[in-house]
Amino acid sequence: MEEKLTFRYDRAGDILYIDKCSPYSDQESEEIGDEIIARLNPTSGEIENLEILFFSKRLLSNNLFELPIIADLRLAS
Repeated sequence: MEEKLTFRYDRAGDILYIDKCSPYSDQESEEIGDEIIARLNPTSGEIENLEILFFSKRLLSNNLFELPIIADLRLAS
């Protein structure tokens, strides 16, 4: 089953959350880049959530923001 991405921004923490599903306690966490946290499915290792720390500071300091992941973007039906 393919999930839609949801984006949530925590202004107080300055964190952008990108979710394919709601986070849950069994997920494993791994820092995959400069203060970018991936939450992984414990069985498949698939990235289910991303947490981008200091998001607004990143946008204000650079003209380019890249994630260290490969994405396959398609329209949701």
